[in-house]
Amino acid sequence: MENIYANRMKNVPRSFIREILKVVDDPEIISFAGGLPNPDLFPVDEIKNAAVYQFDNHGKEILQYSSTEGYPPLREFIANRYMEKKDLNITQDDVLITHGSQQALDLLGKLFLNEDDFIAIEEPGYLGAIQALSVYTKNFKTVKLCQEGLDLEELEDVLEEFSPKLLYTVPNFQNPSGITYTNKNREKIADLLKRHNIYLIEDDPYGELRFEGEDSVSFKKLIPEQTILLGSFSKIVAPGFRLGWVVAPKDVLENLVTAKQGADLHSNYVGQRIIYQFVKENDLDKHIMNIKMRYGSQKNAMIDSIKKYFPKDVEYTNPQGGMFLWVTLPNNISALELIDKAIEKKVAFVPGDPFYIDKKNVNTLRLNYSCANEESIEEGIKRLASTIQELVI
Repeated sequence: MENIYANRMKNVPRSFIREILKVVDDPEIISFAGGLPNPDLFPVDEIKNAAVYQFDNHGKEILQYSSTEGYPPLREFIANRYMEKKDLNITQDDVLITHGSQQALDLLGKLFLNEDDFIAIEEPGYLGAIQALSVYTKNFKTVKLCQEGLDLEELEDVLEEFSPKLLYTVPNFQNPSGITYTNKNREKIADLLKRHNIYLIEDDPYGELRFEGEDSVSFKKLIPEQTILLGSFSKIVAPGFRLGWVVAPKDVLENLVTAKQGADLHSNYVGQRIIYQFVKENDLDKHIMNIKMRYGSQKNAMIDSIKKYFPKDVEYTNPQGGMFLWVTLPNNISALELIDKAIEKKVAFVPGDPFYIDKKNVNTLRLNYSCANEESIEEGIKRLASTIQELVI
């Protein structure tokens, strides 16, 4: 029955992280592998109260079908928050609620990409985007990610030679690297894109999780008619609701609505109502501040431990927010070889390979600091450092 499957599935990689999480499902393992929010910070009681209120007062209504675009008050909340936080001129009519930003990526691939079309993406890039968009095209053109953001010369070359329809970016605390594009880099990217028929996808699930430095300008502010902005409640409230959103130019949004109707009619309506009740009755900024304080402390613990235990020739990023940092090992060490030995020492991470389109046995890896306390972080980094040292010798 092999020939019965669609050709498009041949290009789609399995989720490397999901496979690793199966291996490290051991309470003795200190895991830096997942990309999970810290469950200790979920507002369980507040969400429970919001759910009870909605069921007690609107039970029959919230269990019914709803509109594809999403619950209007929730969309208005999202639009007003962008105006308040980012000075973006957005209304609820510009917002489409999706089943997480991952569904948004699938819908965008469905909407824009034929199998021979090109898409530009960061290197290293978010593996969830690589997986979602691989369903629609195998033609990824990578642009190297530097400390300031995208390599502008590489980006210009890709734009000129391949005319990609989309440029996918995670400009704030990028997954996997933790890098944030500078405002200067964003402005130069925007200037380049103005000369091309292309949309920039600004995937921003971590933007509100800044615990150091100052906020950056959104691409939606710089090139509003060429930017498709994605957001999510997964990192700032809870991922179990699977609720995110798309902010897009009118014609794009209209077509996304049509694509979504063919996928699921509308996103989880009960979840939308509960989330709205939660943000209406509680101080979301205060909740996010608690998350930022915890993640900032955990990130500092990881950086301090890396400085203390890692060999001096190991390089690493030092993010100002988000959930990840990126480690570059000496050239002769493969992160895939390292992970097997690290698991023997009861510590796990994600090797860099799945974050690249066409590179194998790379010497890079991603560490997540959001789900381990400071004591576990130090012990885990100590174990990992010992494993690295064995391969260096």
